[in-house]
Amino acid sequence: MKILHTSDWHLGHQLHGYQRDVEHQAFLDWLADTLEHHQVDALLVAGDIFDTANPPASAWRMLYRFLARLAKTMPQLNVVMIGGNHDSPSKLDAPHELLKAFDLHMVGGIHRDADGKLDHQRMLVPLTDQHGDQAAWVLAVPFLRSADLRTEDLGPDEDRLIKGVEVLYREMTDAARAQKADHQALIGMGHAYMASGKISEMSERRVLGGNQHALPASIFADDISYVALGHLHLAQRVAKQEHIRYSGSPLPLSMSERGYNHQVVLVELDGAQVSEITPIAVPRAVDMLKVPASPAPLEQVLEELSALQVDDAPREQQPFLEVHVLLDKPQALLREKVLTALEGKAVRLAKITPHYRQQTQQETLEHRRLSDVSPQQVFALSWNKKYDGDPDQAMASAFESLLIQLEEQEL
Repeated sequence: MKILHTSDWHLGHQLHGYQRDVEHQAFLDWLADTLEHHQVDALLVAGDIFDTANPPASAWRMLYRFLARLAKTMPQLNVVMIGGNHDSPSKLDAPHELLKAFDLHMVGGIHRDADGKLDHQRMLVPLTDQHGDQAAWVLAVPFLRSADLRTEDLGPDEDRLIKGVEVLYREMTDAARAQKADHQALIGMGHAYMASGKISEMSERRVLGGNQHALPASIFADDISYVALGHLHLAQRVAKQEHIRYSGSPLPLSMSERGYNHQVVLVELDGAQVSEITPIAVPRAVDMLKVPASPAPLEQVLEELSALQVDDAPREQQPFLEVHVLLDKPQALLREKVLTALEGKAVRLAKITPHYRQQTQQETLEHRRLSDVSPQQVFALSWNKKYDGDPDQAMASAFESLLIQLEEQEL
């Protein structure tokens, strides 16, 4: 049996104000071709299907067009998609029954009955192989918010968030074991920040309450054959475990991700055992440029920009450009000077990043645009100004929890 693992599509994403529909459509077309070429049995999408809780209509159309193509060209394909922290659980769950009729399973959030009992069956998805025989069970666990967890009867020294997630996965694993046959594999899914995971600047943040709540790989039982994770955009293994992986995002979601090797992961199963894991590189439809290679004085930067050679292309296919300038102090009309040097060139100026000589990190942040810094950096800077020091771990964790609560209210 062949499974293809992907995540973090972020349909509807904008990069510094530029739409990215062309890039996403190119990826989805490539993905459909890849599924057909490898004759994949199941597609797993591990969260953050959309970039926001209220994605534009164009993003929904793109998703449904992709699913319609798969239903036509690969009617036997199993598709399992879970919600991520960027997705709205209710909006993803709305078409659940309709999609399920086409063997397309979209799980936006967890469900409990009036007594708080977990609805296991909604998140347990059977997978069939090319012969139509059931070969695996997927534990399709979406992004877990604090309200989803049950932390009663825990000891005073136990971390309630980590333990709550552990308990939920244990319930799901036990429910799957009760139904699986010996030859069938258990496949885990999740959208979370795992311990030892490497995050990227600006486009991700730790979820479930901060770094101290990074989830251990031990939440996944030993008899789970493969774990398909989402949230981190850099493709990576978790705790050096070959079978627990982030597929990473299919395209860079910030300029800092320009060097990532974006990929999907093809997993082959022989019964309940993984026989092969093969990353497949995703072709990049739009390039990302950094000029100069390292920060340089403005005069040198303008010379390099004037000499920049790029091929003509339609606006939506022109490369994104980040410009790094070394300055002694804020420069008036900086953007206008950069745009003048780029006049007539087929590039899209995404970001100008100033670097100041002999300045502290605090002073550097003060000269950056608000859109270029994270909420945590703004909080730390404000705290430093008021109390002349960095916030301690407890205060940083409290701020992180407030961010999560705000995000959940928006959903």
